[in-house]
Amino acid sequence: MKLFPLFADLNQRLVLVVGGGAVAARKAHALLDAGARVRVGAPELNPDLAALARDGAVTHLQGRFEDDWLEGAWLVVAATDDAAVNAQVAAAAAARRILANVVDDPALSSFQVPSIVDRSPLIVAISSSGVAPVLARRLRERIESLFDHTLGPLAELAARYRARIRERRPDLGARRRFYDSLMDGPVAALLRQARPAQAEQALEAALEQPQETPAGSVVLVGAGPGDPGLLTLKALRALNEADIILYDRLISDEILSLARRDAERVDVGKRLGEDHTATQARIHSLMVEHARRGRRVVRLKGGDAFIFGRGGEELQFLRAHDIPYEVVPGITAALACAAHAGIPLTHREHAQSLHLITAHCRDEGETTDWAALASTNQTLAFYMGVGQLESLSRRLREHGRAADTPFALVENGSRPEQRVLTGRLQDLAGLARAHDIRAPALLIVGSVAALANQLHWFGQHIDGMAEVPTA
Repeated sequence: MKLFPLFADLNQRLVLVVGGGAVAARKAHALLDAGARVRVGAPELNPDLAALARDGAVTHLQGRFEDDWLEGAWLVVAATDDAAVNAQVAAAAAARRILANVVDDPALSSFQVPSIVDRSPLIVAISSSGVAPVLARRLRERIESLFDHTLGPLAELAARYRARIRERRPDLGARRRFYDSLMDGPVAALLRQARPAQAEQALEAALEQPQETPAGSVVLVGAGPGDPGLLTLKALRALNEADIILYDRLISDEILSLARRDAERVDVGKRLGEDHTATQARIHSLMVEHARRGRRVVRLKGGDAFIFGRGGEELQFLRAHDIPYEVVPGITAALACAAHAGIPLTHREHAQSLHLITAHCRDEGETTDWAALASTNQTLAFYMGVGQLESLSRRLREHGRAADTPFALVENGSRPEQRVLTGRLQDLAGLARAHDIRAPALLIVGSVAALANQLHWFGQHIDGMAEVPTA
């Protein structure tokens, strides 16, 4: 995060605007709307600012900028068309530790003025850190269409009853559920119908209802391969309703940042060298413990929980202990990695079936039907196989898969650091070593993998078919 977002109370506080043109006028109007006392310094004022000065809404300091104009100011906005004057204002403000905004010059600014969605007292501010104001404006336009204009009256109503809500709902979880009911229930509906008195009556009636002891539950959520844009709407809703999130090692920080700020986060990921059976037992225990305490538990798993994610084992444990649960599916790695590499997993000319295979099984015994996997006209997607590429390549070739069968290794699929390495099956292990491919990576084997050479569109692509791998 490049900037620290905050909302400043400028009511009856002095703000200096340096400049007398249209931009300075826009800034002055916005500051006046926030209740600030505005001082405008410039040799001349445009008609808009001149009218404000005549009416006493702003104070005009006539002339070129002088340092003592900053006396008593909390903020300053430099909005002149003279770069030297703007730089002088910024330097003088910095010397006095006064935050300054220089219009269209983020390098000189110590704060930025965001684009605003105003549903007072609810305010949404969008900033591009000063580098792309047009982008911020476009986002504001989109957000405007999403937020009902009754959100402001709803926020004001909730503010008037805040003390009583805290008194009647002293438990934080119960209080949060009550606020959710205001948004989703009859109170908001009555405000949308322009019936504020009835909305207030509905709020009072809801407050008098006895509190119910919440029933704990678990939501098994598939988080996809790492790109937060691939989360489903249901997954996002679950993250925002969670009291506690039990998340796997590969869950990205970007996804966790979408959860409720006050939700407890517990890293339960399995790591190399650990006893995975003991780790899974701890996960089972934590789910049951917190659900029995009436908490909303989100078990957040990479990809999809039901594809090599032990989701079935976890549901069996929850069912055995009478814990209510839901499942929110996620985009599994094979689908996401293939799509981001430009590889169709099925294709009329190349593959009529798809096999999803894990290189790790619960038991150590050999159960893989290699002869079936060696058949042509099918696509193989191997999960968790980076450490066994030599063995996978050898087994497939021993059972009849052609040595020149195309493969694609997709490392960090869907993430900004994604790399796709393509080559021939006989060269798989050598090419992976040469390019230092590391987990998480998905291996795709089959003629469709070669299509990545012409259809790739995301991240880095390495065509290993023209290389001689290191032995």
